[in-house]
Amino acid sequence: MTRTISFAAGVLSLLFVREAVAAPLAAAVDHEMPSLLSFYKKLHAAPELSHFETATSAALAAQLRDAGYQVTEDVGKYEDGSQGHGVVAVLENGKGRTLLIRSDLDALPVEEKTGLPYASQVRLRMPNGQEVPVMHACGHDIHMSALVGTARVLVSMRKHWHGKVILIGQPSEETIDGASAMVRDGLYERFGRPDFALALHDWDDLPAGKIGLTSGFALAMSTQMDIVVRGVGGHGSKPEKAKDPIVLAAQIVLALQTIVSREISPFEQAVVTVGTIHGGTKRNIIPDEVKLELNIRTYKEAVRQKIIASVQRIAAGTAEAAGVPADRMPLVTVSQTEFAPAVYNDPKLAERIAGAFKRELGADNVLDLPPVMGSEDFGQLGLDEKIPVVMFRVGAVTPAQYEEAQRSGAPLPTLHSALFAPEPRATIETGVRAMSAAALELLK
Repeated sequence: MTRTISFAAGVLSLLFVREAVAAPLAAAVDHEMPSLLSFYKKLHAAPELSHFETATSAALAAQLRDAGYQVTEDVGKYEDGSQGHGVVAVLENGKGRTLLIRSDLDALPVEEKTGLPYASQVRLRMPNGQEVPVMHACGHDIHMSALVGTARVLVSMRKHWHGKVILIGQPSEETIDGASAMVRDGLYERFGRPDFALALHDWDDLPAGKIGLTSGFALAMSTQMDIVVRGVGGHGSKPEKAKDPIVLAAQIVLALQTIVSREISPFEQAVVTVGTIHGGTKRNIIPDEVKLELNIRTYKEAVRQKIIASVQRIAAGTAEAAGVPADRMPLVTVSQTEFAPAVYNDPKLAERIAGAFKRELGADNVLDLPPVMGSEDFGQLGLDEKIPVVMFRVGAVTPAQYEEAQRSGAPLPTLHSALFAPEPRATIETGVRAMSAAALELLK
């Protein structure tokens, strides 16, 4: 009987501690919301493109430094030797585990059409000299705001955790080479290798206030390929004197669509997309070549390699069947820099932080979601699953808008859309509460 009472008292004590932590966490987040919303709107109105996030990284670094972190700027080296604008902020609080929390920094060449009072009016030049409109159409401004909020909460609640926190602002997620640039620049050698790594992403078909979590494969690998279809140019009136690369390119595009349907098991997941096709200068000229740009999504490396081999075989076989000379066969290349591994959410880590989410936000607000074929370079930080990682989703749609879309069937603006406009307060607040709860769980 004494043991039963003692055990019950222990359970009650543990519940009391959890409730005591939850109460100040919610209050701490609420206290930070006015300044986080102001920071978010400034970021949203001043987006920067991948590889050029100088003002954005400086703004994030200043916020983290003001919060009490030891901050290092300009972390990252790209394969061409150019400097990355990554931010690393470290806070040590006694002995314990090390947790890395990541946000991304960059925006997209999209013209904003939300009509928001803080909408972006920014236009910048791409590396090729083209001037483009720029917008935070993927919510990286939400991610940075949530990172700052989490940083402040962890400082204010230092007595509830111990260990080391590494917060990073990662550049160039949209070109999927920013995480590898930071690792290449000695991220873990310089700042320590984490025991866990977490990230969040706002989500375009989840109501604000809710969290989505996927155990296991969550996001796909992304591989970029180019095919230069070479022919023999000539006059449009004499196709028999030429080898038309436009016709060949069309045949190749159609043949590529059979890879997933006829060469990959239906129990595997894969996508082959031809995103661009460029060729020709005038109606009556058969050009010498046409360029195709492909994107491939898979979860498994073996499936990825099979698709790459199939693309190469189809391109070569189609050209050979058309009688293209041996010295004019297609040139097929695989990008070595624009590659993202699959994001594999460690099941044990996902289960552990799911419990923290449910305690903080309520079980009804934590949803199990299926994997998607979108890609992220966050997986690079896991070093081929040597470090457990989890990326979770934070609802960004106002509940009323979400319910109306469910009722009417009208599509919601998606990520990368010119109309994508997260509900800022609830999205940031939920993101900070969830990430802070996960950090307190892992570093207790």
